[in-house]
Amino acid sequence: MIVGGDAGFGGGDAEEETDLQRARIARELITAVRGLPPEEVPEALCRSCAALLPGVAGLSVSVLGDGPDSAVVLFASDETATRLAEIQYTLGEGPSPEAVRLRAPVFAPDLRDGPDVRRWPLFCDQAARAGVEAAFSVPLAGAGGALGTLDLYRETAGGLDGDDVRTALLVADAVVLAVTALDRASSDTDGVVTWLAGAESDREEIHQATGMIMAQLGVGAEEALLILRARAFAQGRTSSEVARAVIDRTMDMRHD
Repeated sequence: MIVGGDAGFGGGDAEEETDLQRARIARELITAVRGLPPEEVPEALCRSCAALLPGVAGLSVSVLGDGPDSAVVLFASDETATRLAEIQYTLGEGPSPEAVRLRAPVFAPDLRDGPDVRRWPLFCDQAARAGVEAAFSVPLAGAGGALGTLDLYRETAGGLDGDDVRTALLVADAVVLAVTALDRASSDTDGVVTWLAGAESDREEIHQATGMIMAQLGVGAEEALLILRARAFAQGRTSSEVARAVIDRTMDMRHD
């Protein structure tokens, strides 16, 4: 299910109320992390987002790398949320990649049956194994397109109610505003930008492992990445886990 960016919003007074709520949520997120050491910012931001969305079991925020299929988890409320995000990155299918492609929220209220199972059969199977029956993704809007996604999940099938949809859209906006505001407020190289840069580590592992696979098998970058993802899927692991195994030399694509 694709949800329009203005879902649940009206005109006039409703728009003014929306702006006030967006500003309030942004202030809450900024206040929650202001003054914290960089390494504590993701967890604090995650707690604040989760508190604003009690209608879901968990959530994560992922940021895009060089393309819609290269994303890393910036923060997650629990292991299931992390797993769900990495499953979508590994497979290249699910609400999150779709939300990035369409630049619109994508909601999948029933991953057990119905159109979403036919559209994303591999993702739905892996999500079910992780105990997830509904997933929702909202793009983080940037000037040139989506910067990443806010991903939510529920352990039972069912859609979000109107208030949760509205809040999810506002939280996604506020995450972008909060990070931007904190970035501008940071005047030293060891400030808030540090924790954003730290999110690049998983992506760098993927790049490094891809390069090693290229050397091992004599293939191009695109084929090496596909091989990495295929191995991850076959073993029920994430791309990041397989990448670390390649880098640590506990996995060699020529022999394993």
